Amino acid sequence: MRRVAIQGYSGCFHEEAARRFYSTSTGEENVEIVECDTFEGLYSAMREGRADAAVMAIENTVSGGLIPNFDLLRKNPQKVKGEVFLRIEQNLMAIPGQKIEDLHEVRTHYMAINQTREFFASMPHIRLVESEDTAKSAAQIAREGIKGVGAVASALAAKLYGLEILAPGIETYKQNFTRFLIMDDGMEVDEQKINKASLCFTLPHTPGSLAHILTILSFYEMNLTRIQSLPIPGKEWQYFFYADIKFASLKRYRQALAAVRPLIEEFQILGEYSAAL
Repeated sequence: MRRVAIQGYSGCFHEEAARRFYSTSTGEENVEIVECDTFEGLYSAMREGRADAAVMAIENTVSGGLIPNFDLLRKNPQKVKGEVFLRIEQNLMAIPGQKIEDLHEVRTHYMAINQTREFFASMPHIRLVESEDTAKSAAQIAREGIKGVGAVASALAAKLYGLEILAPGIETYKQNFTRFLIMDDGMEVDEQKINKASLCFTLPHTPGSLAHILTILSFYEMNLTRIQSLPIPGKEWQYFFYADIKFASLKRYRQALAAVRPLIEEFQILGEYSAAL
């Protein structure tokens, strides 16, 4: 059984993403979830042999990119082997038998609070309390049998911990998706299915250097789906560029890389994989 490290606790969205990816991509219905407190902990779990793979959120359609995680991709040797998009549906849950009007407090992660403020705006009797993790909040309420306190978490968390969903889908924006990356050194990606790559590079500190790269990628019909810049420590106003590109031809992709490399100072392929549908 594959051991997959996630940031968070059993029942969180990372676990949903892990189970969805492996069941649809490799046919593995059962994976062992390895809980980690931090994103750095994912790599520690793989490095120490406690996990075979890891699933890590990288961006959300509402809140944008998880900036520190781009740095983790660059600093660690594990390559991206796949991705999965998960619709984030937030649910209000509590000990069975209660109603929303019985609640005086709701606990959840700060991002879940931001995603559900509109729902709670008409409920001044409910205090929103930030917690470490959505699923951990649900687990604590269930374990301690706390009445009058709810949690906002996934439907999986409600099922795992025996909580009752009082209001499903309370997120403000229904088109709320998170993109998760899969790092798995034991997974071989079929070359014929590779149609996306994640890259990191630096450029000479000269006018037009980025524009030149983008022009070349466009010429080779590379679809730039994301570009993110992060400062290079110790080099004023110089940046690492993280780019995701999709392509229809692996041959043209490799030609594009060959064409841009003479214009690039540092270059890393963070992963080549099959794009999520």
